[in-house]
Amino acid sequence: MDTNVALVLLLAPFIGFLINVFFGKSLGKSVSGIIGTASVVVSFIITLIFFMEINNGHEPVKITVFDWMEVANVKIGFGFLLDQLSLLWLMFVTGIGSLIHIYSISYMHDDENMHKFFAYLNLFVFFMITLVMGSNLLVMFIGWEGVGLCSYLLIGFWYKNQDYNDAAKKAFIMNRIGDLGLLIGIFILAASFSTLDFDVLKTQIIAGVDYRDFWIAVAALALFIGACGKSAQIPLYTWLPDAMAGPTPVSALIHAATMVTAGIFMVTRLNFLFDLVPDVQHIIAVVGAVTALVAATIGLAQNDIKKVLAYSTVSQLGLMFLALGLGAYEVAVFHVITHAFFKACLFLGSGSVIHALHGEQDMRNMGGLKKYMPITFWTMMVSTLAISGIFPFAGFWSKDEILMVAHEHNMILYVIGSIASIMTAFYMFRLMYLTFFREFRGTEEQKHHLHESPGLITFPLIVLGILATIGGLISLPTGSWLNHYLEPLFEGSKKAAHHGLTDEAYILMAIATAGAIVGIVFAYMKYIKQKQVPPVDVEITGLTKVVYNKYYVDEIYDFLFVKPIVGLSRFFREYIETALSATIFGLGKATGELGYYGKKLHNGSIGLYLFAFVLGLCAIFLFIFSSIIFT
Repeated sequence: MDTNVALVLLLAPFIGFLINVFFGKSLGKSVSGIIGTASVVVSFIITLIFFMEINNGHEPVKITVFDWMEVANVKIGFGFLLDQLSLLWLMFVTGIGSLIHIYSISYMHDDENMHKFFAYLNLFVFFMITLVMGSNLLVMFIGWEGVGLCSYLLIGFWYKNQDYNDAAKKAFIMNRIGDLGLLIGIFILAASFSTLDFDVLKTQIIAGVDYRDFWIAVAALALFIGACGKSAQIPLYTWLPDAMAGPTPVSALIHAATMVTAGIFMVTRLNFLFDLVPDVQHIIAVVGAVTALVAATIGLAQNDIKKVLAYSTVSQLGLMFLALGLGAYEVAVFHVITHAFFKACLFLGSGSVIHALHGEQDMRNMGGLKKYMPITFWTMMVSTLAISGIFPFAGFWSKDEILMVAHEHNMILYVIGSIASIMTAFYMFRLMYLTFFREFRGTEEQKHHLHESPGLITFPLIVLGILATIGGLISLPTGSWLNHYLEPLFEGSKKAAHHGLTDEAYILMAIATAGAIVGIVFAYMKYIKQKQVPPVDVEITGLTKVVYNKYYVDEIYDFLFVKPIVGLSRFFREYIETALSATIFGLGKATGELGYYGKKLHNGSIGLYLFAFVLGLCAIFLFIFSSIIFT
């Protein structure tokens, strides 16, 4: 029974995809939207049932559909696992995914390819469920590659714009770089342990099965490179801000609840492996902290409302990897959950603003929207307070946990994380002040049509706003339900101590809150009190210009990698390919010429044939006599 229900959970979005692909256009926009949404809601309801059973003490559900392949001594099954971690992930993948689908019914209603959009969304959710439910690394890899494919389709959904196509290709290619690392890690683990099954790997490692420390470290590092690609960490982070080219629901789905969390999921799932290699863990923590800081600095100067949120996502993901690198897996998962709440709300809220302004995304052309869009404003304000770490909103609890762990393990990383958090508060309130406060700076035509978004857009915002407010209750310092729930996942592994309300904890929370307030006040003084508006692009100078242009990392990558590869391909095309073509065609031409002149010998003249016969016979006799004489 559990097997059949679990397969319905998995296949419901895929069935929605098939219906919309083959029949969506004829069914109409509203019906295709309802089918796409209902399919994800079915998965959410089933997930909720399994989640309640596991929470009440039931054993995890493990399903082997069939024996997939056997290579040498490695036997791999095609199976799925519904345990504490996978169900927790599925809760916000399908739950927030359902809200995003509801939002999309209204947001995408004017698009002529709405049925195709819902088909892609359903396929995306299907592959994310596959990634999360996979019982071994190879099944997980199917979902891993699938969400990469769907991100390409969704980011480039408006394919008539070449810039959007370029952004889609960039996301796809950069993810393939990381995926190569993931594959290398998978191959090493298969060779070392003769299995890719998560439960068997964990049992063998905890039992102390012989393995080579060097290769395990290489495997862990390679897996982390894969995580860097999917979860946008330095140096593979530049694709994520460009992913804003897709429709806003896509941005919310990718950035909040699905694809970018895949790297955190994979590292958490393999916590028993990463605990074996503290040096790799230290690399993870450093990369996470640096990513959080660099992305936060870039977010300070962006003027596109979605770009600000994109760099905010990269920064928050960096904090999650900081926690993972310090062995605080539960804390990282906690921040994944709260981040899913407030970041989905912020992205959908930005879409509501863009919808009201008929496509305008530049905050310099906004302002004064608070009185026209009260629901959008208040839900985004709640989520902004949450991401800024203000008590008692969800982000306060999860972000403070990360900073406490960093303070306990490494003071430098703690300082870096704290600075990134202060910057987050500044640029998020900069976004709010420029978008919703003071006077409207857009056109009169835009002002005339300003209004609150329809109910299908505001309903998900309200739900997510509530979750961003109370989401921290799942892991309070006085008693963490989340830590207790995830405890079986970390049995036999190194675990980070849960932080209670000690004097030190109070001091650290006060410092973090004070830092956030400083960022908020500084933004208020600059954009409300002094009434500053960011200058137009041509007037941006100095260090601000460097930050505004993202430290020219894209240009550096273009110079170091893209141009040499393009130059090499041009060299092969113009010279090597030309020479090879000339050689091949030359041989063909020579053969043709030989055939042309050779056929002239076959003219039917018996005299000519006798003459050729005599010459041939003489040549044979000459060869024979020469051989006898010289031997």
